[in-house]
Parts: sequence; structure tokens; C-alpha cells
Amino acid sequence: MENKVHYTIGEVAKMFGVNASLIRYWEKEFSIIKPHKNEAGRRFFTQKDVDNFHVIYRMVKEEGLTLDGARRRLEGNVSEAFSQLEIVRSLQNVKAMLLDVKKLL
Repeated sequence: MENKVHYTIGEVAKMFGVNASLIRYWEKEFSIIKPHKNEAGRRFFTQKDVDNFHVIYRMVKEEGLTLDGARRRLEGNVSEAFSQLEIVRSLQNVKAMLLDVKKLL
């Protein structure tokens, strides 16, 4: 998905393959998720919110941490959690590139 200024809750849910209710729940559970709400109460998430969801998603869904465990890790060192996410993204890009090379061989 292209970089936009704001994403709807449906767009964010689709990015992660989850229901919008999980996005709302994580918003309540993690203080680093702070969507803008319009007068009608509709949520609009920034790219920073989406990046925060990536960090939370990785810890909870991929590493298997509980919500409490993920919250404690974020409270301890948010920058470390983001560094780990960047490493994972870089490795995924390298893997994709190597798979493309393999197809060419």
C-alpha cells in the first residue's frame, strides 16, 4: 500500500490480516497507538501508528508474547523494538531478492 497521510481502521486491519476489532483493542491496550478521531468518532491512523502496529504485531503474533509482555518490552525500550523490526524487514527484503535470483537460475 502506498504511503498516505492517514489510514482508516479498515485499511490498517487489512494490512495485518486482522479484524478491525483487534485494531481497536490494541489501540486501548497500547499507549503508543494514538489515532486522530474526527467529529463523528472515525479513526484515522498515521504512518507512525501503522509502524507501531507492526512492532506490536511482530511481538504478539510472531514472537508469541502476551499483551502484557509486549507492553513491558515497549515500556523498557521502544527504540530497541523498532530496531528489531527494521532488522526483520531488511532480512525479509534480502530473502525476497534471493528468491528472485533463484527463479532466474
